[in-house]
Amino acid sequence: MPIENFEQVCQAMADPDFYPHPVVELRRIDTHISAVFLTGRWVYKLKKPVNFEFLNFETLAARRRYCRQEVTLNQRLSHDIYEGIVAIRRSEDGRLSLEGPGEAVEYAVKMVQLPDEDSMKSLLERKQIETAQLKKLGRYLAAFYERSERSSEIDHYGDPEVIAYNMEENFRQMEPFVGEWVPAEKWEFVRQVSRAFFRNWQHLFRRRIATQRIRDGHGDLRCEHIYFFNGIQIIDCIEFNDRFRYGDVVSDLAFLHMDLEHLGHADLSRTVLRAYVEQADDPELYSLLDFYAAYRAVVKLKVACLRAAEAAGANAVPQRQEADKYMQQAYRYALQFSRPTLWVFAGLPATGKSALSKQLAEDLSLVRLESDEVRTAGNGCPMSAGVVAYGEGPYRLEMRHRVYAQMFARAQDQLKSGRSAVLDASFSRAKWRQDAHQLALDLDANFIVVECACREETIRKRLLRRDDDSGLSHARVHHLPHMKKAFEPITEFPPEIYLRVDTDLPFLEVLDEILTRGYACKCAQIRALL
Repeated sequence: MPIENFEQVCQAMADPDFYPHPVVELRRIDTHISAVFLTGRWVYKLKKPVNFEFLNFETLAARRRYCRQEVTLNQRLSHDIYEGIVAIRRSEDGRLSLEGPGEAVEYAVKMVQLPDEDSMKSLLERKQIETAQLKKLGRYLAAFYERSERSSEIDHYGDPEVIAYNMEENFRQMEPFVGEWVPAEKWEFVRQVSRAFFRNWQHLFRRRIATQRIRDGHGDLRCEHIYFFNGIQIIDCIEFNDRFRYGDVVSDLAFLHMDLEHLGHADLSRTVLRAYVEQADDPELYSLLDFYAAYRAVVKLKVACLRAAEAAGANAVPQRQEADKYMQQAYRYALQFSRPTLWVFAGLPATGKSALSKQLAEDLSLVRLESDEVRTAGNGCPMSAGVVAYGEGPYRLEMRHRVYAQMFARAQDQLKSGRSAVLDASFSRAKWRQDAHQLALDLDANFIVVECACREETIRKRLLRRDDDSGLSHARVHHLPHMKKAFEPITEFPPEIYLRVDTDLPFLEVLDEILTRGYACKCAQIRALL
């Protein structure tokens, strides 16, 4: 029997004298598909002769093939770690040896044994990881995805039908545990909003294919697989099933994001993600992150439930506790991607809010409502010819109230339908900001105020450029003293609702800050509900 031969090999490898090199400390670690022998300098990883739904290692030829595959794939994200594969041979007298004489009866991946203390998980536990390392990791991953393989076959795994199949497969496999171990009401919420998101954002999934974001990734990107040793080393990618590795890069990153949050380091995850977005120019990540994080949390929930089912009595308690944590994560992510957000971009004219709000709306596929567009569209708010004095014509206070009322009515329609919206106006009066906040509260939406600010010199330069501009805004430099005097400082909102950005900084840097901090604000508001 293959398993009997396999155990004979494992017994031989449990003897320090088996190895043709010094053994500092010999340890064996088992998973459901592998047996790993750590010797101090080298690690030997064998594949068990098993056949599951998602892999088949029953034959020696298959185990050798997947050992080679593991080495090749993991060399993409590591250097000088994966040595190659070695044969365990049986001589004519029945003696087993590593690369000795005789017939090959088993194969193993040989790799350098990385120091436990240099793993990302260990560094996090000791609170010794640095921001610079996290940023480097984000950029490292961006470079990896940029050069990783893509093809029409790989693009297939970004197709909405394939994503739906994977999602529904997870749901089916979880059914035996719902009710007893997994709260039925929360589970049903996760299922239904995941399906709704999938239906409503088909265009986004297809755009990810068109923009070449479907890649041959890692598939199991977790903190315990990342080491800061002689640079960055990322090991143990999925080699046994391509469909677990192929997909949107956000799905890969969502696994790491979910794992970091599971370990209590949400802020550090956002640092990694921001570095990735900046390097890869992929702000769409924030549109899909929570959907894929929920999917990844459900995968871990399923694994925890399966392990709990295999354990007996008190031995099942830790796994059930782990399952509960993953269920809570999946539920929170589902709330985050299903609850709409009302974004308010506020600030004096020429502070850059229109350019930023327009780009954010484009990146996140949101509807944007601009006060100048509402004002010039008619509906009782006619635009006078030429530039008018401050507070005159369509800028009279009663007319401005009317513009805000129309903006809020349109935003209300969006929020009622479950879609987020972006409002772009000066919001110079606290009343208008509070009305927007109340609208979000009434419709159970997140609320984020982005105040755009810069030096007065910058505002003046930008306003002067408008003299020859035929844009919608009639604000000019001679209006600035009046506008500054009329602007009521934004002091009424807490940090989880409000962020202020310096638009003297480079545009993309400011945009990345808004995306990152805005995501943090949304998460904080959801956590407050739980």
